Amino acid sequence: MSEASQQRDKQFEVFLGQLLRVGFFLSAAVVLVGGLLYLMKYAHQPPQYGIFHGEPSDVRHTADVVRGAFSGHSRELIELGLLLLILTPVSRVLLSVIEFARERDWLYVTTTLLVLAILIYGLVTR
Repeated sequence: MSEASQQRDKQFEVFLGQLLRVGFFLSAAVVLVGGLLYLMKYAHQPPQYGIFHGEPSDVRHTADVVRGAFSGHSRELIELGLLLLILTPVSRVLLSVIEFARERDWLYVTTTLLVLAILIYGLVTR
């Protein structure tokens, strides 16, 4: 492996590390803001443990979560932060596929695509 190739690999590894770090801190910040807004709105209400309430329908679909988060709704902000947390390692795998394809390393492209397919399957099925 040439020195230029090793340097490029090292830069890519650093980039992926930064991506994971930024994704984590961004999702944590969004969840924190959503949690604070939720507490400001609902902290004074006593919990009702005798009655089960499922998730509201407005936090079950991604488009509704994004729309609600940008409207400033606390539950949707928390859900958006969790979605960002989930998408962070998925984006890392996707970028790895692109990098392996650029390097023409077809074994790793195939393996990483399989991992990506398993991740996406796990996210979209219930």
